Amino acid sequence: MRGAVAAFAIALALAGLAAAGVQAQEIEQETLPDLLAPPESGEEPPGAQEARERATEAMVAERGALLRALDKIAGQVVDFELEPGQTRQLGRIQVTLGECRYPAGNPAGDAFAWLEIRNMGEAEPVFSGWMIASSPALNALDHPRYDVWVLRCITP
Repeated sequence: MRGAVAAFAIALALAGLAAAGVQAQEIEQETLPDLLAPPESGEEPPGAQEARERATEAMVAERGALLRALDKIAGQVVDFELEPGQTRQLGRIQVTLGECRYPAGNPAGDAFAWLEIRNMGEAEPVFSGWMIASSPALNALDHPRYDVWVLRCITP
């Protein structure tokens, strides 16, 4: 239950930032406590303090991510690993991993990865941002043919 509350708090903070037009890469870890501060009214929902503490714990960047892609037309599912900075071509898209992180002390915890996804031959990405393993629909790739999501970080 604690992991679910922490994942929800992180997802809520990232969704709020995305709605505000702030790019996730511009946010430093020190700003998360401010984003998750209790409301000024002083009333907090049950478990909010615990969620805030879990969300602000140190995050660990790992040596890569395990991703899954679905070609909706061909019906093919492909699992693949990427290292930071590595690009993989899947059909007509290219997937590049920036980094993969998870909560320190909890490698099985909620992983999230920075991805850039481009259509072949186009300079502008069709997706650029953080994907969260436990909530793939929170910040999803909107592509007519392909779905891509994060499964987990690759740990030693």
